[in-house]
Amino acid sequence: MFIRSLLFAPANRPELLKKFPRYRADAFVIDLEDGTPESEKGEARRQLADIVEYVRAQHLEGLLFVRTNAPGSSHIDADLDSALRADIDGLMIPKVGTPADLNRFGKAAVDAERTGRRRVDLIGLIETAAGVRNVQAISAAEPHLRALCFGGEDFISDIGGQRTAEGLEVLYARSQVVVAAKAAGLNAIDQVVVDIRDDEQFRRDAVMGRNLGYDGKMCLLPRQVELANEVFSPTQEEIDRSRRLVAAYEAATAAGRGVIDFEGRMIDSPLLRRARAVLDVASRLRESTS
Repeated sequence: MFIRSLLFAPANRPELLKKFPRYRADAFVIDLEDGTPESEKGEARRQLADIVEYVRAQHLEGLLFVRTNAPGSSHIDADLDSALRADIDGLMIPKVGTPADLNRFGKAAVDAERTGRRRVDLIGLIETAAGVRNVQAISAAEPHLRALCFGGEDFISDIGGQRTAEGLEVLYARSQVVVAAKAAGLNAIDQVVVDIRDDEQFRRDAVMGRNLGYDGKMCLLPRQVELANEVFSPTQEEIDRSRRLVAAYEAATAAGRGVIDFEGRMIDSPLLRRARAVLDVASRLRESTS
């Protein structure tokens, strides 16, 4: 799974969902949870299969997920039934607090796959104090789990804090989620930015997320998709430098040297791994656009 940008739209807004194929997001989420009012969830579920069929027919390029309601919700059985009847790539599970919260979803994924449909991937959304406390166990709890997201807005509400532009109040939790994801070999997707008209704030927050190790970002608008794709893609300068570094290191290794002076910096194996990771992302991007 390779997700730089993950775009949400409410399940009760078909006029927005039908625009998904216009956008260059790596993944899309039809939101049955917070984005859909309680009174409209039933009708949104009834329309779900038709909406998915429509966007598939329009050659949607990104992955397609449905965000269900939270584990323990009275809506879960109906959510899973409608979502897994549609031609989706997977489910996003909000407010995952314990490993047991994934059990119902993992079983549903297995049952759906037995019918001969495509693989059902799971994305877990960590957005509570319990979720952060248990995130390492959650990350290893379910083989269908492919990514973890950090939800800063719900998290800070859960602990009774206050949001700031700098985001230091969620830094600990944000770091815990990305470390757990990477240790488990999962994709890590960063928090939303609710200041939807402030491109610079989105860019600053996205750069911080990338520096922390996140692979991509949840997006609320198509404009944020463009910014996320830019921030979480290596620049041509980064690609070129990484190629030079790898070539220089391989030449030094062949000559029996494990540490080299490369363009004024001392380079050893950790920096080599970072350079190869940049080249791996660049290669995936080329493949996705070819």
